[in-house]
Amino acid sequence: MPCLIVIGLFMPRVVLAGIWLLSSWFSAAYDTVIWPVLGFLFMPYTTLAYMGAMLNNNHVVNGLWLVLVVVAALVDLGFIGGGRHYYWVRRRVDD
Repeated sequence: MPCLIVIGLFMPRVVLAGIWLLSSWFSAAYDTVIWPVLGFLFMPYTTLAYMGAMLNNNHVVNGLWLVLVVVAALVDLGFIGGGRHYYWVRRRVDD
């Protein structure tokens, strides 16, 4: 499990694919198939955090799980860790 967490920090889509193929966590956390597929494509960290919250907190997202989901959404959207805007600003300064 710790190896899965370390790999998940750097390759969340690989972890999502592994969970999809090797366990039934998606069916336990999500009612439909569309949300995990959209999460795989657009917001993988948020999908993993939400799935963890649903499985470990009796299908309720509150407390520290809510904080984890919000931070994961911010990482997916690029508000944390730089992003495209920082890259373009830095590139303009270097030119």
